[in-house]
Amino acid sequence: MLVETFDPFNHLGISALVAAVPIILFLLCLTIFKMKGLNAALLNLAVTFAIVFFVFKLPMGESVGSVIQGLIQGIFPIGYIIVMAVWLYKISVKSGQFDTLRGSISNITQDQRLQLLLIGFCLNAFLEGAAGFGVPIAICAVLLISLGFQPLQAAMLCLIANAAAGAFGAIGIPVGIIDTFGLEGVTSADVSKMSAFTLPLTNFAIPFLLIWVLDGFKGIKELLPALLVTSTIYSVSQAFMTVFVGPELADIIPALITMGALTVFLKKWKPKNIFLLNGKESKLETYSAGEIVKAWSPFLLLTVYVLIWSSAAFKSLFAEGGFLHDSIIQFVIPGSSINISLDLIGATGTALLLACLTTIATTKTINFAEGFALLKRAIVEFWTPIIMICAIIGIAKLMTYGGLTNALGEAVATAGNIFPLLSPVLGWIGVFMTGSVVNNNTLFAPIQATAAHIIGTNPALLVAANTAGGVMAKLVSPQSIAIATAAVGATGQESTLTKMALRYSFGLLAFVCIWTFILSLFL
Repeated sequence: MLVETFDPFNHLGISALVAAVPIILFLLCLTIFKMKGLNAALLNLAVTFAIVFFVFKLPMGESVGSVIQGLIQGIFPIGYIIVMAVWLYKISVKSGQFDTLRGSISNITQDQRLQLLLIGFCLNAFLEGAAGFGVPIAICAVLLISLGFQPLQAAMLCLIANAAAGAFGAIGIPVGIIDTFGLEGVTSADVSKMSAFTLPLTNFAIPFLLIWVLDGFKGIKELLPALLVTSTIYSVSQAFMTVFVGPELADIIPALITMGALTVFLKKWKPKNIFLLNGKESKLETYSAGEIVKAWSPFLLLTVYVLIWSSAAFKSLFAEGGFLHDSIIQFVIPGSSINISLDLIGATGTALLLACLTTIATTKTINFAEGFALLKRAIVEFWTPIIMICAIIGIAKLMTYGGLTNALGEAVATAGNIFPLLSPVLGWIGVFMTGSVVNNNTLFAPIQATAAHIIGTNPALLVAANTAGGVMAKLVSPQSIAIATAAVGATGQESTLTKMALRYSFGLLAFVCIWTFILSLFL
C-alpha cells in the first residue's frame, strides 16, 4: 500500500463499498451488460485508476507505475508461458504426433468407462497442465465423441474431470502468479503446499463421480480396482508434487504417472463386463513402441525442462551471488517507486521454449519455418486473453498499492472466524465471472490474504481456498461452457450443458467450503 490510508472516508463501510466498485462493475459488465471480457477489463482498469487517484489519493506516478507493472507482468512471465504452452501443443498436432498419442490411449481398452478415465480424466489433466485455457476440455470432448459418447455428455464429463486439474493449469500459472503480488507471508510455494490439504480429497472423488455419472453405482462396483488405482495414484502424486516440487508440474507428472499405472494395470485386469455405449467396439490402430514414445516426446521434453527449471540447484544460479544473477533485468519504473524484475532465462516459459525448439529440431514431419508459423498463430489467437490478463493484473496492482485491497480485506474480515467458510465462494464467483482461475486469483487473492491476517487465519489457506473454490466454478463458467459446446458442435445448447453440470459444481464447492472452515480451526 502506497497511500496514507485505506479509509479515506473515515468510515470502513463506505470506503470498502467504493473499493468494491471495480469488482462489482466487472461482474455487471460480464453478466448484465454482456460485454466482452477484454472490453470489461479495460473499462474497469480506467474506473479503478480514477478511484485510486481521485479518492484514495495514490500519486499519479505510482498509479501509472501500477498499470505499467501489470502490463509487464501480464506479458512476462504469464503471457510468455501461455504462448509457449499453446505453441508446443500446436507443434504436436501439426507434426501428426498428437494423433498417435490419442490413438495409443484409445487402444488400451474397449470399455468406454475406462476410456473415460484414460482420456476424460488422465489426458484431460495432462493437457490442462501442459496448455490449459480450454484446450483439454475441447480436445478430450472431441476424442470421447469419436469413441461413441454423446456430444453434451462428453462435454459435461470433461468439465467435471477438469476440476481435478484446473488449479495448476498451463504450467501452474493460477498458483504461480501469486508471487507477482508481493503478498505478506504468502508465496506460490505456500499456496501450493496448502492445496495438498484440500485438492487431493476432491481429486480422489472425481474419477468415482465420472463413472457414477456414466454408469451409476453398478459402474463403480465393476471398476472399483481401476478406480482405486486412478484416484489413489493421481491424488497422492499431485499432493507430493505440490508439497515438494511446486505448482509447475502438479498436473503433468501425476497425469503421466496415473495414465502409465492404469495402462499397466489394465494389461493384467479386465472388468467383468465390457461397457459399450452403442454396443459396438471401436476400430483399433496399431502403433509401435517407438511411435508411441515419439508421440509423447514433446510433452516428455516439456516435463524434463520444467523439472530442471524448477529445481533448487537451477534456481540458485539466479539468487544473489549466483552465476546467472546478473542476467536478471531490474529497474524502477520512472516516476514511481515500483520495481520490475525480469528473469528472462530463469522463467518457466523459457523451459517451454526449449521444449518447442527441441521438438521441431528432432521431428522430421515439421520444419522451423512451419514451427514459427505456428508460433505466430498462437500469438494471434491468444493476444486478446493476454491483454485481458494484463488489464486485470493492472487492476489488482492499483487496488493493492492504492489501499482498496486493504479496505475490502478489513470489511470482509468483519465476518470473523466464519469467513473461511465463505472464502471459497469468493473464488467460485471470480472464476464464474472471468472464466479463469488466473484472473480470479489476481482479483481476490490479495483480499483473501488481507482478511486472513486480520482474523488470524493462515493466509495461504484462504488463497488456496480461493483457488479451489474457483476451480469448481470452471464446470459452469460461461467461458468453459462456450468452449465445450463449440468443440462438440452443440453451440446454442449452452444453457442445457450448464444445467447438467451445475449441481456437480455446487456439490464440490460445498465440500471445499466446509473443509476449509474445518482446516481454519487447526492450521
